[in-house]
Amino acid sequence: MRFSFAEGMTQAAYYAPLAQACEAAGYTSMTIADSLIYPQESDSKYPYTDTGDREFLLGKEFIETFILCAHLFAVTSTLRLTPFVLKLPVRPPVLVAKQASSLAFLSGNRLGLGVGLSPWPEDFAALGVPWEKRGKRMDECMDILRGLTQPGTEPTFFGYDGEFYDFEPLQQCPAPTEKIPLLVGGHSDAALRRAVRKGDGWMHAGGDGEELDRLLLRLAEIRKEEGDTRDDFEVHVISFDAYTTDGIKRLEDKGVTDCIVGFRIPYIKGPDTEPLETKIKHLEQYADSVIAKVEQ
Repeated sequence: MRFSFAEGMTQAAYYAPLAQACEAAGYTSMTIADSLIYPQESDSKYPYTDTGDREFLLGKEFIETFILCAHLFAVTSTLRLTPFVLKLPVRPPVLVAKQASSLAFLSGNRLGLGVGLSPWPEDFAALGVPWEKRGKRMDECMDILRGLTQPGTEPTFFGYDGEFYDFEPLQQCPAPTEKIPLLVGGHSDAALRRAVRKGDGWMHAGGDGEELDRLLLRLAEIRKEEGDTRDDFEVHVISFDAYTTDGIKRLEDKGVTDCIVGFRIPYIKGPDTEPLETKIKHLEQYADSVIAKVEQ
């Protein structure tokens, strides 16, 4: 089992010391939240909370995801960073491929690229991308990412001819020296199947235990249907079971490879008032009480 620390929607100045504390405590990775805009008016609902309210995002400090990753890679040496998740189809995929390859190359292959659909139509509108056919656009974006981030000492040429993107063969240098894992977020059947067909893993966005069990069973069914027998397929989940060693064993038995843990409820309106010292104490206590025992 690997362990990821999640601390979103806090003060931007906290991320570097939190990343360093995670690395020192023995976490494998840290998740990086992605948020692009906050519209003044919106009828959109957030799909991963009971009420669908999105006001908890108002006024929160979000450093652009790839920029924050570069900053945190520079102050750590072993910690993996996992965008959770990058809103992919609203971004130009050739640019995303260049950004991801650059981060992977400079960090020594410490990027696990979580990608997903934005739930906000306003993101698409603000960035000039149609909301319609977003799933198909997402698939093409992933194809392009895969093609342009092929690892190797000699970058290859890659072209694409799709419904939304069309370009002649091109090369981006330097190439990453290892494959960048593409981890697909989302709870829909389409997202689970996309994770298996086009990705290297799946990222769970939270919810109750029964729902998680249903999603894990469905993911296993899809992998069987698709003939997927990969040993390195990643399954990242948020679960109360992650907070005890017995619970970790239950998650392992269900095929989970990575536990995402946090120590406060992030969906609160207004600023995060928890001190940095308290955050570090919590992540260190978890490392001592769970991670160290699991690794024995």
